[in-house]
Amino acid sequence: MHLPNEFLNNGTAAGLAGIAALAVGLVTQKVRSTFFEKIPILKARFATFPHNMGDGASMSIQHRLSKLGQEKIWRMAAIGSLIFSAQMVNFSIGGGISGHLLGGVLAALILGPFEAFLVMSVVLATQAFVFADGGVIALGANIFNIGIVGALGGYSYFIFLTKNSKQIKKIFLRSAFVAAWLSVVFSAVAASLEIAWSGTQSLPIVLPSMILTHISIGLGEGLITIVILFFLQKKNFSLEILKRKDSYAE
Repeated sequence: MHLPNEFLNNGTAAGLAGIAALAVGLVTQKVRSTFFEKIPILKARFATFPHNMGDGASMSIQHRLSKLGQEKIWRMAAIGSLIFSAQMVNFSIGGGISGHLLGGVLAALILGPFEAFLVMSVVLATQAFVFADGGVIALGANIFNIGIVGALGGYSYFIFLTKNSKQIKKIFLRSAFVAAWLSVVFSAVAASLEIAWSGTQSLPIVLPSMILTHISIGLGEGLITIVILFFLQKKNFSLEILKRKDSYAE
């Protein structure tokens, strides 16, 4: 699934890099605000002339990393390590293209969609710069395909599948499987469109090959996703998706 540099022309790579950079910036700002708590600090004032009666102190606000923020960071690091390891196992498609497990839906259901997007972005950047797995120039495209379409999109698929259910826990694993499978297939479609747009290969050639291969990879991803989620549930590990208010409707 990681696209190498040579599969994209400069215009496509630059455009997707811009979209990815904007998404990372906005999501980072949103997630960062959940890591910190506001602490009011009372500060004494020096006497001034003219003296302000009854105004001997001022209040300022400092931001401190909260316990919830520390827990989130630990969870993001743990899930990121798991996904990083899983993504290092590649399945060859041919023609220089490879596919692998994404983990976007798994991360989104455990951490939340925005935290998952950041985790996927860090994983992809590390693989590109340190292990040359996916091109540096194509990093924006890979973040778009795996982070936006895979993680954020996969979370949306899950919400769509469960939105009319009043007993989400009963369909949780089944919906997670389908969402994980869809995330892989749609990510492959996005990559195919980018390759075709760049003129590297024609869409009628690359699209069927990518879809057929990733249909099978998606089944594997769905299975691994629900196995891990099932294990975490048995261990009473807190899943972010099940903290939603309607998740507990019976």
